[in-house]
Amino acid sequence: MKNNENSMSRRKFLAVSSAIAGTSLASPASSLYAGTNNIKVTQNARKRIALVGTGIRGMRMFGQDIVRNYSDYAEFVALCDINPGRLAAAKDMIGVDCPTYTDFDRMMRETNPELVFVITDDDAHERLINRAMELGANVVTEKPMAIDEKQIQSIIDADKTNNKTCQVSFNYRYAPIRAAMWEVLRSGELGELTSVDFNWYLDHDHGARYFRRWHRLMEKGGSLWVHKATHHFDLLNWWIDSDPEVVYALSDLEVFGKNGPFRAPNCRSCPHTRECRHYWDITRDNTAMRLYVDNEHYDGYLRDGCVYRNDVNIFDKHTATIGYKNGVQAAYSLVCYSPYAGYRIGFSGTKGRMDAFIEENNPLSNVDFDQAIIYPNSGRRRFINVPKRGGHGGGDKLIMDQIFIPGSEDPYKSSAGIRDGALSCLVGIAARKSVASGQPVKIEGLTSIVPQVQKEYKRIIV
Repeated sequence: MKNNENSMSRRKFLAVSSAIAGTSLASPASSLYAGTNNIKVTQNARKRIALVGTGIRGMRMFGQDIVRNYSDYAEFVALCDINPGRLAAAKDMIGVDCPTYTDFDRMMRETNPELVFVITDDDAHERLINRAMELGANVVTEKPMAIDEKQIQSIIDADKTNNKTCQVSFNYRYAPIRAAMWEVLRSGELGELTSVDFNWYLDHDHGARYFRRWHRLMEKGGSLWVHKATHHFDLLNWWIDSDPEVVYALSDLEVFGKNGPFRAPNCRSCPHTRECRHYWDITRDNTAMRLYVDNEHYDGYLRDGCVYRNDVNIFDKHTATIGYKNGVQAAYSLVCYSPYAGYRIGFSGTKGRMDAFIEENNPLSNVDFDQAIIYPNSGRRRFINVPKRGGHGGGDKLIMDQIFIPGSEDPYKSSAGIRDGALSCLVGIAARKSVASGQPVKIEGLTSIVPQVQKEYKRIIV
């Protein structure tokens, strides 16, 4: 597949966008795999939407926030969840008057949504994405798009046979500081990019959450190589503007799971609450109580599960080297028990370097902006200061604006489609396989996707 066969210039994109004003939800063309230039378009004044998965993430960002900010552009026609109690509680919290379903196919047949938000456990994404497209809806899915290469190939195949599209909710791309870095990388100020250092730190509170919930199980979330790091791998792919080619990784479980000094089924039943640094009193969180604790009898899910349970089979430290098709090399790490939350990122080029240290969720910090620093090989350093703006670095609002508000542009190529979602997952899947085998793993051959040197994908409007 040649690059120019699947590229669309910025000028051409804007011309197409102007020609179909009044539509929304920009994302890469799902017909990319077939090498065609078709642009799929659905036009409607007020989009008919359905939410599948009514946990906290779905209920808030894809429920309450939509009702609060985008009711002029969209209306809920259905909510769906396998837990009927949580479904009823979420409907009340979101504040909508629409049918609720525990049967996805029935929901699709009876309500005919145009757009389905898939915000469920990760292992269910592939089935719901494929079925939604098959039954006539476009999809926005939370990351990761899928948890293994077979699921990814299934989505690629389904995309070829359905005239619908899927956008992956990579809100990290939309954060203004990351967009500013993207601009610098495109400007040529650093020269030719050669290497990237990317280190992500989850503090004890945030990191522990993954080991408390269903994410602790490899079969549910594909490990944090996929569930969490797919966000970071997508950023790397987007920044570097090339496809990943090979991955070598190391991982281990050193703090959580079997390493704990004591354990119990969950925090409420634990006799060690005074000793455990990861004790969480869920009874102090009214939303979690209403959504989860009040509805445990339906499915047995313990939202305040013990982080030291013996069934934890994912990792809490991760290190990878990623080789890109264009020759860039990336060194990546993720640790789940840091004293602070945030990330360090450094880009080295032939004309200089750009570094940033972004600390997140620190109530004691009096810094109200994110900063990147450019160090030229000669001359004075330059500072980029971007105000902090809301959830996920300001990305939450921007991605929702693009999904719902007609005429929203995509100047940073932030919208992510199936190929982007697949490649971000495939880095994590390759890393997981490398940990198991002790050998580097190539991206090509995992699915039908062949890595390309440069990512110039056309945009579409859904």
